[in-house]
Amino acid sequence: MTNGHMDVLQQAVALADEVIIGIGVHPGKVPLFSFEERAEIIKSVTSGMNANITVQSFDNLVVDAAAKAGASILIRGVRDGTDLDYEMQMSGMNGTMRPEITTVILPSKPETRHITATLVRQIAKMGGDVSPFVPDGVNTALKSKLAS
Repeated sequence: MTNGHMDVLQQAVALADEVIIGIGVHPGKVPLFSFEERAEIIKSVTSGMNANITVQSFDNLVVDAAAKAGASILIRGVRDGTDLDYEMQMSGMNGTMRPEITTVILPSKPETRHITATLVRQIAKMGGDVSPFVPDGVNTALKSKLAS
């Protein structure tokens, strides 16, 4: 979770009574952190927020996971035009499959738009300081994971 993700999460909390952070779990994809580790990191960095936030995994379409969770909106964050183009396509597809779920697209703040999880991982793996780009809990988890 980058500072950009935190920006969008704060906006989502302002819009919704309950926010479910869905983490896709796909066989064949080997993320740096397991679902359980990711969920714990998210819980630690959101613990100070006065909000109803839960973390759930899913292994199907995000729109189907949202429907199963009883969601009425699907909130997606974007950093730039490339993200927006992709999310507009996804919004159209998801709206066709699940018209009862509205997609809301939220922009990252200008000061965090350049931050990508991929670049943060690359910098961290090469021993660089990622503290300007991630919450403290994520920075600690990255250092611990990469030291082992």
